[in-house]
Amino acid sequence: MDPVDISATVDVALAEDIGRGDLTTRATVPIGARLKAAMAAREDMVVAGLPIIQELINRLAPDARVEILTPDGTSVKSGEVLARIEGPAEGLLTAERTALNSIQFLSGIATLTNLYVREIADTGATLLDTRKTVPGLRNLSKYAVRCGGGTNHRMRLDDGILIKDNHIAVAGSIGEAVRSAKQHDFGGIKIQAECDTLEQVKQAFDAGADSLLLDNMPASVLREAVAIIDGRIPLEASGGVNLQTVRAIAETGVDFISVGAITQRAPAVDIGLDIAWE
Repeated sequence: MDPVDISATVDVALAEDIGRGDLTTRATVPIGARLKAAMAAREDMVVAGLPIIQELINRLAPDARVEILTPDGTSVKSGEVLARIEGPAEGLLTAERTALNSIQFLSGIATLTNLYVREIADTGATLLDTRKTVPGLRNLSKYAVRCGGGTNHRMRLDDGILIKDNHIAVAGSIGEAVRSAKQHDFGGIKIQAECDTLEQVKQAFDAGADSLLLDNMPASVLREAVAIIDGRIPLEASGGVNLQTVRAIAETGVDFISVGAITQRAPAVDIGLDIAWE
């Protein structure tokens, strides 16, 4: 996890949650009080985001001790302790909700990603994420995908050329769009074209696309596309992918499967912070 991303996220999260200060803690907790806490999983999950917890807590309680027991990417069972924390009560209580929100969100992405990865583990297909992420949290969300065993697609628009349906509509045809893209020199960046039909598959390949995204094609049509291309360029399936369909899609022979749901609709997992006074 990039320290720059961690720092930026903590800046925004603390400003959002604290405002002028934690009035409840200030009004109820004795000055100088200290506490010990255990952060534990309350369901089976894949952990992601613990470095953010450390940064959050040390911002508000610089002398607090944070002992991470389960590195990011670890699969844990319900009840397993992820981290032990000890330090000033005021800072730890102020950080509690933001810390839990962060790790629950990112571990949710890692956990859902891992379910998909396990479904296609022996097929030869690679699971990809998409740019369907919460604005401002893309780098962290894609980090969580990696923790779950997935692979990142484009991080940003300048990472690659992906010609989609609206680009094709403006260009006039998928062949024209690919040929136009090939006229530009972007330092060796590959050109991927989104295809809705087998005819578009043929046109995009003939125009020189480096890879194809097969959009919302049923498994029978995906197999035909795989046969047409015959391993000459990579094929990615996307659209209509869920835990019930991903296995059948992978078995068609495509190289990649991209799933927006792993970053767009992953449910937060349940993690608790159990506190004991010294």
